[in-house]
Amino acid sequence: MRLRGELPGKVPLFPLPGALLLPRAKLPLQIFEPRYLAMLEDTLKTPDRLIGMIQPRPRPDGTDALAAIGCAGRVTAFSETEDGRYLITLTGISRFRLASEISGFAPYLSGEVRWEDFTRDRGQVETDPEFDRDGFLDLLRRYFMEEQLSTDWDSLKEAEDELMINSLSMLCPFEPEDKQALLEAPSLQTRRETLVTLMEYALAGGGEEQMQ
Repeated sequence: MRLRGELPGKVPLFPLPGALLLPRAKLPLQIFEPRYLAMLEDTLKTPDRLIGMIQPRPRPDGTDALAAIGCAGRVTAFSETEDGRYLITLTGISRFRLASEISGFAPYLSGEVRWEDFTRDRGQVETDPEFDRDGFLDLLRRYFMEEQLSTDWDSLKEAEDELMINSLSMLCPFEPEDKQALLEAPSLQTRRETLVTLMEYALAGGGEEQMQ
């Protein structure tokens, strides 16, 4: 029996390469595979409505392992399309550490998870006292120009530190292992430093080197 406000010890898992969810951020998803439609149906019957987003990691034999750390989100919006897909929004609640995978009668994976390493995820909105916003936005403009991305710059300038850094971490087209590094950053400042490093690397031609 769980006390009021406690998170469950088991959550359904949605392994999706490159998809990043962070606490208090919102992730829109399309659900159309039968196994994940079943997962959504089961999730909506629970009081928590939690889905654990987690990165699959290829093994040398071609199978996938799961990352050690993921992030659970609550289904806060959903709608059905005419062709049977569901459009949902997950709102990040907390990161978790995967203790073990559970496979049973359900067509999707679940996991035994531990929350205790990430209690700050359920606390106050984080700030970044050393955040040089002007310098960061200058780097971001150059990165967006290089990647041919666009954004609402006026809204971005007014966004709180956490909303800006976490939203950009989720939206920028980094490799899955880079997304995982952003997820595992222990603080907002560390995540911002990681984000800056990844953008600077891309501007220095790091992406081109990987493709050669």
